[in-house]
Amino acid sequence: MDARVDPARTSPKRPLRIALLAYRGDPYCGGQGVYVRHLSRELTRLGHHVEVISGPPYAVVDEGVKLTTLPSLDLYRDPDPFRLPHVREYRDWIDVLEVGGMLTAGFPEPLTFSLRAWRHLAARRGEFDVVHDNQTLGYGQLGLPRLGFPLVTTIHHPITVDRALEIGEATTLRRKATLHRWYGFTTMQKRVSARLSDVLTVSDSSKAEIVDHLGVSPTRITVVPVGADTDRFRPDPATAKVAGRIVTTASADVPLKGLIHLVEALAKLRTDHDGLELVVVGKPKGDGPVLRAIDRLGLTDSIRFVSGITDDELADLIRSAEVACVPSLYEGFSLPAAEAMACGTALVATTGGAIPEVAGPDGQTCLAVAPGDPEALRAAIGRLLDDPDLRARLALAGRERVLERFTWRNTAVRTAENYYAALEAGPTMPTRAGAGRRSLSERASDAVLRRSAFGRRLPPPASHG
Repeated sequence: MDARVDPARTSPKRPLRIALLAYRGDPYCGGQGVYVRHLSRELTRLGHHVEVISGPPYAVVDEGVKLTTLPSLDLYRDPDPFRLPHVREYRDWIDVLEVGGMLTAGFPEPLTFSLRAWRHLAARRGEFDVVHDNQTLGYGQLGLPRLGFPLVTTIHHPITVDRALEIGEATTLRRKATLHRWYGFTTMQKRVSARLSDVLTVSDSSKAEIVDHLGVSPTRITVVPVGADTDRFRPDPATAKVAGRIVTTASADVPLKGLIHLVEALAKLRTDHDGLELVVVGKPKGDGPVLRAIDRLGLTDSIRFVSGITDDELADLIRSAEVACVPSLYEGFSLPAAEAMACGTALVATTGGAIPEVAGPDGQTCLAVAPGDPEALRAAIGRLLDDPDLRARLALAGRERVLERFTWRNTAVRTAENYYAALEAGPTMPTRAGAGRRSLSERASDAVLRRSAFGRRLPPPASHG
């Protein structure tokens, strides 16, 4: 994957009016929110007009970027997730659909946000040159070309990968059945993805997974890597290293992130390294396997969880560590790897998914290990803790790799070029891939999307000439 782009290059074409959709936009809730915030900021710096249209938890945007919120019932919010809303909270049939999805143990947000976004944009035809969906992949997206909007879609990686890993980790039939139902929305995402004309993804590994899992033609997929905020995530001599500190960013009880393997590695490391501290940027579940493992291995005093911190606080934390670790079983890209290298902190990373595309060659810009192997993690981390010269060499090379390949400006420049191509092609949508009858849900969605929310036929699409 060669992501080198001349940072000085800007398009001579006119500025674009961009609607950037995020069904969950808060950057403190995951990497997709980080993507929305930084991409919208850099597109604005290039001279484009960006409006982020977000469901809750809402996106955080920078100066110059407009934020439009599409409220939902927010059924998974803290501190009362899976709440049953009062009848007075219902506003329309989409709210009913949202509650119905939750009550049947599903995850309705991608579908319901896509329908709200379609309804919102139907009332704003002609206001945007292009719509960019950030992995909602709901049936509402299929209606956007009918409104006259060219559509570009980012798929970071197929959620079917998460689904397979979580179901594989489940130890009871009841848990497996629950996960099958929860991930039921991936059927919709597969149907929608197969009909998209213009897909962006973040790595060659993700592209292969999208072709394999979602049935998207490789000719419709463009790899545009994301990046680190290299102004914020950078070395700072004023930040002192804390001896024995290891830092990782991981959702504590998502098997995909591999945190439990790092916890097991730390237990092994403590036998010959004193004063170790693992700082986990994430929030653990009180009854989850990671906290149970920490208690079982006697690591309560050696592991600290932090959450809700600012980007500046995160950068300071990464800089203070002697070693950063990405223990994931799979990543479609790995922002934590790019941010650690940008900070000049030596990195241990697995070879899961696209991580090698970001972290680079073993022994040159990182130490690479097989995913799911606590002993390999122990050996690599221990090697770095014992060798300050190796840490310094990897830190310098890692920073240079990020500056050359993975910056948000590069991402914005290449994304904008895809917008211009989509605008030139016009609002198109491939026919449904494969033969056979369409599902009932597809036929029902098509019928809904041909009409406005009040049953009136929509006017003809606006011209994009």
